[in-house]
Amino acid sequence: MELKHLEYFLEVTRMGSFTKAADNLYMTQPAISRIIKSLEVELGVELFIRSRKQLILTDAGKILLRRAEAVHEELDLLRTDLERLTTFQKGHLRIGLPSIVQSSFFSELIADFHQEYPEVTFQLEEDGSKGIEEMVLAGKLDFGVVVLPNTHNYFDYYSFDQEQLMLVVPSHHGLAKQQEAKLENLSEEAFILFTSDFKLRNTIVHVCKQIGFEPRIISETSQLDYIEEMVASGLGITLLPESTCKDLTGDVEIISLHTPVIEWNLGFIWHHEAQLSRIAKEFIRYTKEKLASID
Repeated sequence: MELKHLEYFLEVTRMGSFTKAADNLYMTQPAISRIIKSLEVELGVELFIRSRKQLILTDAGKILLRRAEAVHEELDLLRTDLERLTTFQKGHLRIGLPSIVQSSFFSELIADFHQEYPEVTFQLEEDGSKGIEEMVLAGKLDFGVVVLPNTHNYFDYYSFDQEQLMLVVPSHHGLAKQQEAKLENLSEEAFILFTSDFKLRNTIVHVCKQIGFEPRIISETSQLDYIEEMVASGLGITLLPESTCKDLTGDVEIISLHTPVIEWNLGFIWHHEAQLSRIAKEFIRYTKEKLASID
């Protein structure tokens, strides 16, 4: 059985007519009729009930239609995958970034990559680590930057940033002049944190509970700027990665946090079962090289 014969069968079924199908396929009506007849002979069944007014699928024809449509869909997917693999200079890359990371670095990375591959376009999504992981798993994103370790076994990743969380307080806070602080001494403080979509918030809550208290969260947001503004206004305190603290410009003080030290690890992830295009693989290589340079 030839694949083209299945395509002809699908077109005859779609049009409900040998003549109309032949016109669409730029063939003669007798030629397509012979092909369908040879298909029936090969399968040993009749596929159509033929009448002057219309063609009606037999039960066998309905079965073949269902299978032929599945084959046609798989062929389309195959063509798409092959095109994705063979297209190197062009492509569209979808990347998820948590709002807490230094966006300037990734903006420069993407700009540099685009300079080398000007026909590649980008789609950037901002979300928490959990949301980014879910979108990568669902195929809605090609890559993402998340907090490691993640809870899934479906990712390949490259770890590129290991640092500690720092305490951020208003400049007039009682701890503002101290060089170090202990987490256990913050049990009475009001916390301003990211929403539960961010692993940073879940990490902070988990560590606080481990040492004997549940943080009193009076405000939560998905925007780093709002957290900084609310801390500066004296509404509460927060914990942020050291690299993020370097970008803060508000009226706040940064204090080293000890007992315990809370580690913060970032990684660049992609779905390990995804059929990556050549340009996506090149982006992974390029990103690893650039991220290694900031270690």
